[in-house]
Amino acid sequence: MKLKNDQIAIEVSSHGAELLSLQKAGREYLWNGDGAYWNRHAPILFPAVGKPFENTVRIDGKARTMKQHGFARDREFEEVGCGRMRMVGEGQLEEYPYRFELEVAYRIEANTVEVGWTVRNMDKRDMHFQIGAHPGFMMPDYDAGDGVHGYVRYLDSKGRPVSPVMVSALEDGNRVRRQPVAIPASMPIEADTFAHDALIFEEGQVAQAVLCDKEGRPVLSVGCPQAEAFGVWAPHKEGCPFVCLEPWCGICDEKGFAGDIADRTYIHRLAPGEQYRFTYTIKLIQ
Repeated sequence: MKLKNDQIAIEVSSHGAELLSLQKAGREYLWNGDGAYWNRHAPILFPAVGKPFENTVRIDGKARTMKQHGFARDREFEEVGCGRMRMVGEGQLEEYPYRFELEVAYRIEANTVEVGWTVRNMDKRDMHFQIGAHPGFMMPDYDAGDGVHGYVRYLDSKGRPVSPVMVSALEDGNRVRRQPVAIPASMPIEADTFAHDALIFEEGQVAQAVLCDKEGRPVLSVGCPQAEAFGVWAPHKEGCPFVCLEPWCGICDEKGFAGDIADRTYIHRLAPGEQYRFTYTIKLIQ
């Protein structure tokens, strides 16, 4: 699926309803999916954000295998209208035995792409889920020899600069509580920034992340005022030329968590017939 206006052109795959390309005036902003670093572009995280402890969720009293970030990113979606795709769960998935619909809608307005996801509970019982975004963006004018490759600026829901505080570190993909660490409101991206996995900011501290070039000039922003957590990540590999800015309504489990899916941190519940909408924007500035 392809959409464009007089400024922006995007391409979306039916596989995972994933954004594959984001261009302005012929310039590509989205990561290209090179498997030497990371073979995805902007996957949908559903019905789990991050890693369930020991890749396990418990539903109906049964332990079920759920891999990191869930399964939506690896499913086929059908096109159901201009800029819209849908996946249907029939309640027969071993890892997630609910009947549901997940609809994805892409819309371009001026220099901004709005991505909207709607989760509908089609079952006769409550369903629980998390959902989040994981888009990767090319670092502008990347040079592996530079000490600083760019910056990420953090803003709150009112657009004010914020120095977010990390209260968890990741260990084998799960959260481990730590002494709080404040991150600069304008954070340099260096070779070892992600040496210990993603940086995760909880409790809605960050509503917008702005990617800046090496001179500190804004290139693009990812905004999601409803985000309960925000992740910033890139593979810790030499020469990695991109970074992911990830708004989440959900988060990975704490290490050792063994509760029901309903007790996971930032879990969302839908009664039968209810729906939930998650929306984030990508604004191209340069």
